[in-house]
Amino acid sequence: MACLLLGIVTPHALAQGPEQSFQWQPYDESEELRLQAEHELPRMRFKLLNSKYLDKNLLWSSFTEELSGFDAQQYETLKPLIMDQDIPALQLAVQEQRLSYEILVKFYLYRIRLFESDNTRSLNAIIAINLDVIAEARRKDRARTVEGVAIDENSLFGIPILLKDNIGVRGMPTTAGAVVLQQNNTGDAFITRRLKANGAIILGKANLSEWAYLFCDGCPLGYSALGGQTLNPYGRKQIESGGSSSGSAAAVAANYAAAAVGSETSGSILSPASLNSLVGLKPTTGMLSRTGVIPISSTLDTAGPITRNVTDAVILFNAMSGYDRQDLAMPLLSADVELVLRKRPLADMRLGYFPNLVKDNLYKGAVDTLRKSGAELIEIEMPDVVLENFGEFLKAEMKIYLADYLTRIAGDDVEVKTVGDVVKFNRMQRELRMPYGQSHFNVMESANYNPGQINAMRDQLRASGTKALSTPLRTQNLDALLSINNYHAAFAASANYPALTVPMGYREDGEPAGITFIGVSFSEQELVDIGLAFENVSAGRSMPADYQ
Repeated sequence: MACLLLGIVTPHALAQGPEQSFQWQPYDESEELRLQAEHELPRMRFKLLNSKYLDKNLLWSSFTEELSGFDAQQYETLKPLIMDQDIPALQLAVQEQRLSYEILVKFYLYRIRLFESDNTRSLNAIIAINLDVIAEARRKDRARTVEGVAIDENSLFGIPILLKDNIGVRGMPTTAGAVVLQQNNTGDAFITRRLKANGAIILGKANLSEWAYLFCDGCPLGYSALGGQTLNPYGRKQIESGGSSSGSAAAVAANYAAAAVGSETSGSILSPASLNSLVGLKPTTGMLSRTGVIPISSTLDTAGPITRNVTDAVILFNAMSGYDRQDLAMPLLSADVELVLRKRPLADMRLGYFPNLVKDNLYKGAVDTLRKSGAELIEIEMPDVVLENFGEFLKAEMKIYLADYLTRIAGDDVEVKTVGDVVKFNRMQRELRMPYGQSHFNVMESANYNPGQINAMRDQLRASGTKALSTPLRTQNLDALLSINNYHAAFAASANYPALTVPMGYREDGEPAGITFIGVSFSEQELVDIGLAFENVSAGRSMPADYQ
């Protein structure tokens, strides 16, 4: 797998291809940023929009000849067949010869080029594209048509997906959005190997909040030095993109790919999925391998799917699953553990809701919909629990496990080996490498927790999170708790409970919101059952108006 390397963007005359309308032009952002400084949310007062390191023309320049025969008319004809369709529908279209995997890949490449070359509509959701992606799609088509490989409708075979750029992919740098990892050419993460083994096509890498948002305090969600500022297709520059799997979510919402993989320590799947009107599954830590993923916390980190519907989340989860002996967080589960798609009546479900959240009209509407559809809704209260030292614990673990990653897993061209090395590297070019500062890394550099202190914080957080969520779940014999977006993400992370967010509608200003189902450890199947049932009785998702 090959990938174009990033380089400093200079305002030179860009090479003009046969379709000049698809040339991205760097421009003076000062007026946009002046207006953005008036945004009511401090985190939306951006200091820059486009990366100073990524020439976006390099994302698609290698495909100019391949796409020369794919024109606007063909693109428009294919939109109803592809846009917002679930994976089974895409597979059916391939089986019926209305679509091929090559055409599917070209559609997404065309769409990425169309929007990302337009400075009025670009989302900065993509950091890199796999240069072998069209050739790989052709190999998948040949396997199906010539070699006779049978493809199940719930298979990821031939389906183009994006990976958050903290997940290792051989042939593509794994950067976490940081300049210091610009040449981090390492191998496939375990989940990447599983995806490939199940036939998925890696379309490229998605932008993210730099270092998974444990880098700068109060900085915008979705910002990275290498990828620029991720924007939300439901409200470009007006609505937050969510973090830290920002690019994964914005890209899927805008139909840049069929699905994407994100990662979460506390809210980094749930937040961007809900703010981009998507389904996001944060599994129990240990259900999916973390080997080859740039870490924050060995205790809390997990990968997970970000999709437009629950069906696709299940398909993507299953394609990533498998037992990894190197990941000590994985329990002794069978290598063939998977989720299933099944129709479970809402009348079988007993769900707990928070009365203080009912003032949110969307939440109240979701609760009412579930109740009218037969679910038993129980008003619950969480115990008054504080997650003490949560932030300190994350920094203490990241200092240790990032150093381990940089030493053992990072590519040979990566010279930094510790958090302190990263801090020194960034200080050499502050404005380019850390325009919002690096306060979290500064704290990490000076922190010096011993193993006993870290273990004590871990035990305290696990006990507090479990008490907060387990008390209502178990005393009321509930299948799940109902939350909003990532409101209770830190509690779920601390308790190591899974969570599934599903679109529940839009606020008056157009901002999407999700209803989030939280269950006990390893209850992913129950959450999927509930999420699928809710999705079937609600109309929570619509495509973003400006990206149809």
